[in-house]
This record gives sequence, C-alpha cells and structure tokens, in this order.
Amino acid sequence: MTNPLLQSWDTPFEMPPFEAISDEHFAPAMEAAISEARDGVYAIAESAEPPTFENTIEALELSDKLLHCVAGVFYNLAGSDSNPVREELQREFAPKLSALSSEISNNTKLFTRIDDLWQRRNTLGLNDEQMRVLELTRRGFVRSGAALEGEARDRLTDVMARLSVLGTSFTQNLLADERNWFMPLEESDLEGLPDFVVDAARAAGEEKGADGPVVTLSRSLIVPFLQFSPRRDLRETAYKAWAARGANGGETDNRAIAAETLALRDERAKLLGYKDFAAFKLETEMAGSADNVRDLLMAVWEPAKAQAEADAEKLAAMMAEDGVNGPLEPWDWRFYSEKRRKAEHDLDEAELKPYLSLEAMIAASFDCANRLFGLEFAPLDVPLYHPDARAWEVTRDGAHVAVFIGDYFARGSKRSGAWCSAMRSQKKLGGETRPIVVNVCNFAKGEPALLSYDDARTLFHEFGHALHQMLSDVTYASISGTSVARDFVELPSQLYEHWLEVPEVLEKFATHVETGEAMPKDLLERLLAAQTYDMGFSTVEYVASALVDLDFHDGGAPDNPMESQEKTLERIGMPRAIEMRHRTPQFAHVFAGDGYSSGYYSYMWSEVMDADAFEAFEEAGGAFDPKMAKSLETHILSAGGSQEADVLYTAFRGRMPGVEALLKGRGLDSAA
Repeated sequence: MTNPLLQSWDTPFEMPPFEAISDEHFAPAMEAAISEARDGVYAIAESAEPPTFENTIEALELSDKLLHCVAGVFYNLAGSDSNPVREELQREFAPKLSALSSEISNNTKLFTRIDDLWQRRNTLGLNDEQMRVLELTRRGFVRSGAALEGEARDRLTDVMARLSVLGTSFTQNLLADERNWFMPLEESDLEGLPDFVVDAARAAGEEKGADGPVVTLSRSLIVPFLQFSPRRDLRETAYKAWAARGANGGETDNRAIAAETLALRDERAKLLGYKDFAAFKLETEMAGSADNVRDLLMAVWEPAKAQAEADAEKLAAMMAEDGVNGPLEPWDWRFYSEKRRKAEHDLDEAELKPYLSLEAMIAASFDCANRLFGLEFAPLDVPLYHPDARAWEVTRDGAHVAVFIGDYFARGSKRSGAWCSAMRSQKKLGGETRPIVVNVCNFAKGEPALLSYDDARTLFHEFGHALHQMLSDVTYASISGTSVARDFVELPSQLYEHWLEVPEVLEKFATHVETGEAMPKDLLERLLAAQTYDMGFSTVEYVASALVDLDFHDGGAPDNPMESQEKTLERIGMPRAIEMRHRTPQFAHVFAGDGYSSGYYSYMWSEVMDADAFEAFEEAGGAFDPKMAKSLETHILSAGGSQEADVLYTAFRGRMPGVEALLKGRGLDSAA
C-alpha cells in the first residue's frame, strides 16, 4: 500500500494530499518518521568528524523533517476533526514521541558535541541567528535533563512519558464531556432568544441528530444562550453542565489527572535542580519569576475586583426588580449584564450581529493585513481535511508568502476554543520553505454565519498569530514564527485585535448582511463606547484563573488541586457571582500539556505590551502608519525567536512598557 504521508507531495504549494490520506496511514507514517529522526540523531552523535555548527546543530535541525511533516498533519486533524481512531492514535503516539524526545536529550555523545560548540562559540564565526540557535539548543538539552545521570535521568524519562499520556487523556476527556452533553429545547424554550441563537440551536440539534433545537457546551452557543434566555432554570442547568466539564465522575473525570500532573511536574523540576515547577518554567520567560508574575496580576486584580463588585450590585438590583429572590448567581451575570448593556449603551447584540458576518470579518482581517504589510489573499480550490475548512494563497508583490487555512465552525469533532497552528513552518535551511498556517475557531454555523463582537475579536486574535507565522523570515525552523517566549507569543495576536476597533475598519466592513448598508454611525459610536463595558467581569475571571495556575506550580504541588483552587479564590476574595474562566478539570491551557502551565498569565503580560504597542501607532501617523507597520514586521513579526523577547520589543518601541496602558485600555485606570 502506498502511503501518501511518506511520498513527495506533488500538490499546489506541497499541500498535504488530504483526499488521499486516511487514518490507516498515520501509524506506519509516524513509525517511519520516528525511525528516521532517531537514525538522523544517531548519525550526528556517532560522527567521527569534529563537531561543527553545520554537522551538529544544522544537521539536528534537519533530522526530523519527516516527523514534522507527519505530526503537522496528524495533530491538526486530531484537534480540529477528531474521531475514535484518531483519539486512539493520540494515546498510542504520546509515549512514543516522549520516548524519542528523552532518547535524544539523553544521548550523551550528542550533548557532548553541542556543549563543545557552546564552549567554543566565540571562535566559530557564527552570525547572530546561529549564535541564538546554538544557545537555545544547548539550553533545551540541559532543561530536558541532558546533564543528568543514572537514576535521575531514568526517572525523568519515565516522568516525561507519563506526562505525555496524562495530557492526551485530559484533552480527550474534556472533548468527550463537551461532545456528549446537550440540552434539548422545546419550542417554548426559544421565546426571548434572538434569531441567531435560535438558528444556532437548531443547527446544533441537526448535528447532534436530535429532534429539535439543543444547547451544547460550545462557547459560541452556550454564552449567547446565557446572555439572552429569560428562563433562569434553563440557564442554571446549562451553566452547571458547562462548569462541570471534566468533573462528572467516571472515565472522563480530570481531577485525578490534574493532581498527578502537578505532582509529576514538581518532581521534574526538582530532578533538574529547581525549587518548584514555576521556577523551572519561568526561567526562560520574560517575567523571569513567580513574584514578578504575581505582582503584575495583583496590580490588575484589585481595580478589576472593585469594578466587578460595583457591577454586581447593579445587576443584583436589576434581578430584584424582576422579582427574583436570592443572590446573583454565575448563570445570572451574562443575562443581566446584557440587559444592562442595552440600557446603558443602547447596545443589543442581536442588533449588532447582522453587521458582523463571518465573511465580512474575514475580509476585514485580510484588508488590514494588506494595508499594513502588503499581503494579498486569493481563494484556493484544493482538497482540505473537512468541508468547513477553506484555504487562501497569501502573496506579496506577486511572490508566494504562505497558504492560510481557516476552519471557523464549531462541531462535535473539534476541541473547544480557538487556536493557530502551522502544518508547516517557515525556514530557509535546506531550501526556502514557506508556511501552511491554520486558524481554528468555534463559531456557531448559520446561513449566513453571524459573529458576536467577541467572536470577531477572536478571529482577529488568531489571525494575528497567523501573521506571526506567515511573515516569519528566519533561517532555522526552531526559531520560526511563534517559537518565542510564552509570555511574548500573545503580543502579535492581541495587538492585531486593536485594528478591529479602528472606526474606519468597521465603517468599511461592518455592513448589514442583507442590505449591505454600513453600520449606522450612532450604533458604531455606541459599540466603540462600550468596549470597556463589563471589563471587571472578564478581567476577574481571567486573572483568577492565572493566579490559580501560578499557585499550582509555585511552592510545590498541592495534594488536592480542587482544594488549592478554592484556597486561592478565597485568599483573593473572588466575587461569588463570577467563576474562573477555566476551572481546574477543564483548564486545558494548563493540563493538556505544559505550554501554558505556570504561564496562563502570559496573555496579560503580552497585553501590557500590546496596549503600549498600539499607542505607538496612534502616536505616529495612526493605525496604518507605514513606518510603524514596517518596524513591527521587522522587529517582531519576521524575527521569530531570533533574539530575546525584551530585545525585540525594545527594538520596536525604544523601551519596555508599564502597566498603565493596559489599565487604561481595560477602563480600569480609575477603578478604586
């Protein structure tokens, strides 16, 4: 049987031949890719030639080409279009890939060659990018345990293997809970819901094979249901199911997985000589230490909490006016906040949505990229992995830049949230390679698809990540695109959100989906005036999650993560009507892998920079100032991880920012 994953791809832009790939191809392709990577590393380590940058570091960069290819296809599909076979393959691949990683980091001869180059680095005639790659390669090996010996090395290998299995299980359990729960709605239950929510509920019912409309645990459906449903009993049922994901008992319960994960991370850190996992993880981030992270979070927490508590009093009063007895509950907040937004800003999401069609917002994101960076987007008619996915060729001055894939609609086979990934990253080593970049969202499907303003912001956010990948211009894949410090990676994405708020962008693209008329000026003004509305709520739910994550990893692993979560929330005085954005059993950022573990704060760390960076545009010639756009591309978007994050930002802005722009941007600068 010919395996298309193991063949050269004679396709447009060497796209994966999705029409020829089936699930049965992945296991043999992964075995071959792992074997090739292992053989490549062995050849480098056993070489009789003295180590050079070319025969060691560059050879290592090229040794896993097939693995990147196979894994790039498989893991994009596993996240965006899962099925039982792919879930089983994930469980099978996790320990094998962990074992390969440990085998490489434990290769004494290979590390000796790398360390030899590091000791002689100033005599090798390396350019700045090569010096950076050498530094990061050696650091990565040391942090992976290359300097350990004997039992400590063996134990770290076992720990990493188990962590990989736990992360996969956590993700699949969460997906199962989200996929399996839905709440049927009678026709009478639809009263009071805007048409777009009704349409989404009917579409979800069709996908689930139900006899009528349903509410699912997809954020794009459950959040507007909580905003608009006057049925408090149904809101409570839906909210409690949403909050209980990963904590329902049985095979999909994630609480024991979270506890074991935290214990193993703490053991990992101590094996490597760190006092706890936070110290290990934050060593390579801009923040540097748990104390610095906590200082930032608490500087924002106090004004956000004060604002949220003041808002809660207003919402409770509205609830009492409706004759509802008892305190304001989490399933009440969004409903009464939506009513208050309508009253105070005369802003109704049902009025807004017809002006925020998915097609118009895609066009807006593309147009901003064209005005800022000269990029052009042409639809591609190529086979893709799912009918919902769409592709564009990205060019500049007629030259190919990237392939961009957008996969925008929620479905049961897709994990929740939104993300950007690269099926192929940009690099120059071994020949110019242009990226294939994927944006995945979970918007409610409709005819036509209409977005909330938050949805539109999410689209711009993920496209900011995509620009970071597409505009990358480095030699080595290991520092390409978003391969930067975790608390820097969100800067391009959060910065790009600001262009959605530029009046001239909305004036051009926020057009009525049926009439084509531009959003009325007074509605536009009300929309922009309300940008900081309910910011106390959103800031509190985010910062609480970030502080819980930090406490999990700072000072040793807790015996009971759920108790630790509650202790943190009690200590900071969490308002009772607001819950964490991600409760522990569903906190995939932290437990699906260690990417954001001890690092969920990074969105806010990056926000300090994105608020300051957009001010730089405003201080210059405006949102589309060409000199600032060129500087942003040169120093940040094209640079990848070629320098430390603070060096890159300072090159762009001339200095590092303070927290003031963030508080101002969130409307919290005057909160007491």
